[in-house]
Amino acid sequence: MPIRTRRGRAAAYRAVWEWPLHSPARLFLVVVVVIAIAVGLSYLGGAGDGPGAGSGRALGPSTSAPDTATAAPGRPTITELRPQSLPLSAAPPVALAVAQRWTQAWATHPPGTTPAQWSAGLAPYTTDEYLAVLSSVDPANVPGSRVTGPPQAVDVRPEAVRVQVPTDAVRLELLLVQVGPGDWRVSGYDRAS
Repeated sequence: MPIRTRRGRAAAYRAVWEWPLHSPARLFLVVVVVIAIAVGLSYLGGAGDGPGAGSGRALGPSTSAPDTATAAPGRPTITELRPQSLPLSAAPPVALAVAQRWTQAWATHPPGTTPAQWSAGLAPYTTDEYLAVLSSVDPANVPGSRVTGPPQAVDVRPEAVRVQVPTDAVRLELLLVQVGPGDWRVSGYDRAS
């Protein structure tokens, strides 16, 4: 069993940690100093942020738009970023066609189809990242066997479209993203609610 002595590096560390515990006054002094240092660092860290620093707001969007007349000269005004939603009629026909072909490939799985064969049929219409996820799906577990209607856009954004396609078993909701000019791929699907 090792013998504990009051000498050495461990003893020096122990002395530092034991000092505040010798009396309540020392403990109170240490707590006050730590709080003062924390407040000072937070004040100095926010001093260079300009007007509005320390307003207590999180990093979320501002509820009021900045007034350009009172903005500091040389500082650009910051606008809030919001995803732009387009009308459903603006859905690219190419994306709808890809959704139709992807759902047909998804529903095509005769008995004996391997996961590799099934995912190879989906490959031309699927993003590489999502194809890796689909390669582990057993096609025997896919409920649909044929497409029963045309695809319908339910949400259109500049580079993403949500499309619903009915099958004989479920109604699928696909997320298509634009991976290149005129090149739309499925990056996810789920049952439509």
